[in-house]
Formats: sequence, structure tokens, C-alpha cells
Amino acid sequence: MLGIAQCTREYHRGMNAPSHHDLRDLAARFLATGLPARLFELARDEDLGPEGLDLTSDALTHRDASAVALVVPRREGILAGTAFIPELFRVFGSDLRVESLAPDGSSVYPGKPVARLSGARADLLKTERTLLNLLGRLSGVATLTHRFVEAVHQAVPDRPPSILDTRKTTPGLRVLEKYAVACGGGRCHRLGLYDAVMLKDNHLAGLPPQEIRDLVIEVARRARARRPDYAFVEVEVDTINQLEAVLTIEEGIVDIVLLDNMELDELRRCVDLRDRLASGVLLEASGGVTLESIGEIARTGVDRISVGALTHQATWLDFGLDFEA
Repeated sequence: MLGIAQCTREYHRGMNAPSHHDLRDLAARFLATGLPARLFELARDEDLGPEGLDLTSDALTHRDASAVALVVPRREGILAGTAFIPELFRVFGSDLRVESLAPDGSSVYPGKPVARLSGARADLLKTERTLLNLLGRLSGVATLTHRFVEAVHQAVPDRPPSILDTRKTTPGLRVLEKYAVACGGGRCHRLGLYDAVMLKDNHLAGLPPQEIRDLVIEVARRARARRPDYAFVEVEVDTINQLEAVLTIEEGIVDIVLLDNMELDELRRCVDLRDRLASGVLLEASGGVTLESIGEIARTGVDRISVGALTHQATWLDFGLDFEA
């Protein structure tokens, strides 16, 4: 997991959408965790079984003949996942080659190819479904994220809040889905429980504001001693009194305060309080955010909006593999 906390730390204060360079760097860091390879191994084994067998393709008389196939979107959307195709081919034990025709994060259109694949026909057929599943899922997440990002840009053109993902991801797919969020213009929240401190309501249940303040300081101190490269410290509050207690903590301990399920007027009051206290803490709105509500939330002045729907409400973007004659 080396470098993941640094990766999250670099992203958590950013206000601009990740560039293509950022995406390449992010993909490389996620690949270095080994998690995509483990996922692809499972995908390989569930499709090819313990013998690595494609019963149909392996029986073709021309199975070793070279072929070229194009990866073609069937719907308009935002592309995500092509950065992981070479690793997928490696795990499947093939010598297939991939030529990118469109970078991750770019807009794609029906019938316009995004990649050209070449190699043994049987290998192309063995990897076809897993590859299309990967691109379909990740591009669906990227496409929905892009819609949320566009909505906040329309609501607050000058300084829109960042759109962030959550840990509401498909088990085993987290780094891939978080990469897809970045392809759609969103930003990565913490990767897991290991790379950042986040004190949520269940950690603070029943504590008065002063005790919340003391606990935050103590937890931040212990976390820094345990893992000096942690990404950030975030505290969830659901009342303005709790927020005020957290904002009185000395600078440099708390990076972000999560404003949980607050009404618009409460969000505005929280932003005003933070600004009056001249605190450098970022404010993040969260809870039931939709495409219909996100514009008004953005106009309250919060710095960040975390949206679980980016991953758990996304639908696939359909792709096909078309063999060239």
C-alpha cells in the first residue's frame, strides 16, 4: 500500500478535476497495490476455471491465428479503465497488445473506437467479457461522476466545490471504482480505514462538544505517532455546536469537517462560522446528495461534497468488441 496515503493527501485539497497526467499517475499507484491483479485473477478463474479453459475458443481450428479487434462504445459517456487493460492481459497469460485510441477521462461516442487490440484470436475471445465488464462498470461510474461535476460547475462557476467518492464501493473493486470517479472529474476520498483519520458519529456518540474536542486531539496525536504519513484528519458533526468545538482546536490538527445530513440553512451557518473564525478547515457536505439537490448544496459555500451515489447508483456504459475483417 506504499504511496496510497500520499496519493490521498495530494488529492483531498484539490479543487480542479484530475488531469490526464494525474490519472496516469493514479492508475500506476493503484496498480502498485496489487489489488487490481488480485481482482483480475478472480475474474480469470471464474471464467476459465481451474484448467484455464475456454472450451469453445480452444477448439477453434484457427485459434492461434492473429486478429485485430476494436473496443467500441455503444453509448455516449466518459471513458475509464483502459489503463488497466495491459494488467488484465498479463493476468490472463496472453500476449495481446493494446493501442489506446482515447485516453481515460475523455468523452466517448457510439461507434467511435477507444482501443485497438491485436494478438491470437483465442486470447482475444478469452479476455473479451472480462475486459468489457471492466470498461462498462468503470465508465458508468465515470459518466455519472461527470454529471455531478457538471452540476456543481453550473451552480458555482467561479469556485465549485470538489466532488468526492465514499467507501460505498463494490467489495474488491474499490481502487478501480475510485479511479473511475477521478476519470469523471471527481476526487478520491480516503481509500480505506488505514490511510486517514475519520471520526464519525458512532465514534463520538453521546459526547458533549468539549469532550469531542479533547477526543479529536488525542486520536489525531495517536494516529500521527502510528502512521506519520496519514492523509488527513476529518471529523463528522451534525450540529453547529459540535462544529464550533472542533473549529477551536489549534490549526494543523483537523483538516476537514464533515457536515452530515444538514439542511441548506444549517450548511450556510456552518460556512459563515468557519469564515468568521478564519479557520483553514475544509467543510464537506454529505448525506443523500442527488443530482437534483447538489446545485443548492454547492451554493452554500462548502468546499467539498461527498456522494455515495457515484458508485452505488452508477449504471454500466455498454461496450462491444468488434473484430476487423
